[in-house]
Amino acid sequence: MTIGERIKARREALGMSVDDVAAILGKNRATVYRYENGEIKRMAIDVLAPLAQVLHTTPAYLMGWTDDPYDWGSDPDGRISSIPEELFDELMQTNNNDPVAAWKKYQAMQKDGTSQDEQKENQPESVPPGFEPLPRMVKKPLIGDIACGEPITAEQNVADYVDVPETVHCDFCLRCHGDSMVDAGIQDNDVVYIRIQPEVEDGEIAAVRIGGEATLKRVYYDGQSLTLMPANSSYRPKTYSGPELENIRIEGKAVGFTHWF
Repeated sequence: MTIGERIKARREALGMSVDDVAAILGKNRATVYRYENGEIKRMAIDVLAPLAQVLHTTPAYLMGWTDDPYDWGSDPDGRISSIPEELFDELMQTNNNDPVAAWKKYQAMQKDGTSQDEQKENQPESVPPGFEPLPRMVKKPLIGDIACGEPITAEQNVADYVDVPETVHCDFCLRCHGDSMVDAGIQDNDVVYIRIQPEVEDGEIAAVRIGGEATLKRVYYDGQSLTLMPANSSYRPKTYSGPELENIRIEGKAVGFTHWF
C-alpha cells in the first residue's frame, strides 16, 4: 500500500470523513484528498507526525515501515497493561522479548481457556536474584545511516529491524558513523532512536537533513539562524541563516541509543 492508501484506509477504519481529518489538522479538504490520492509524493515531517496522531497510528505505519497500525509504544487501548505483570514477563521470555507476540499469545490463551496456573507451569522460572531481566523490546525500522561528523547521504530504505526498549517511544532508528557526538555518549556504529517531530528544544540532539544529506547534532535556533553543535571539541559548529534555512529540515529528536561493539 502507498502512503495515501494507508491514510485513507486508516481514516475509513476510524469512521472519519475527509472533513473530520481536515478540521483537526487545520487543513482544507482538498489537501487531505491530495494526501490520499498520492499527489503529494514526499510527506513532510511536520505533516506526517500530526497526521499519524489524528489517525491514531504511528508515522512508521503511514510510511509503510510496518503493517501494524497500532501504536504499541503508547499502547492507547491498554493491550499490554491488560496482561498480568508476572505472566507478561514470562511470555516475553518465551517470545523473544516481543510485546506484540506476547500479547497475541495471551489472547490465544484467553481464547482457548488456559488457566493462569497452567500457563505458569509452561513458563520458565523467574529471573534469579541478583540478575537484571531484559527490558521489554519492540521492533523498529533501521533507516540507513547518519553522519556524526560531516553529513553523508542518508538512505531512505529500511535496512533492517532492530530491538528497542518498549519504554522508548521512537519511530525509527539510524546507524551513526563518525565521532563528533562522542561527548554525548554516541559513538561510531551506535544505533540512535529517532522520534519524528519537526522541532526540538535548544540543546536537544536531532537528526537534521541538509538537502539530500543528514547529520546528528545538538540544535540551537534563535529565530533567525540555526546552529548545529557537535559534542566533540575537534569539530566546529555550523550556523545557517537566511535562504540556507529553506534547505534544512529537522527529521526528528534523538530519544536514546544503543552501543554496538
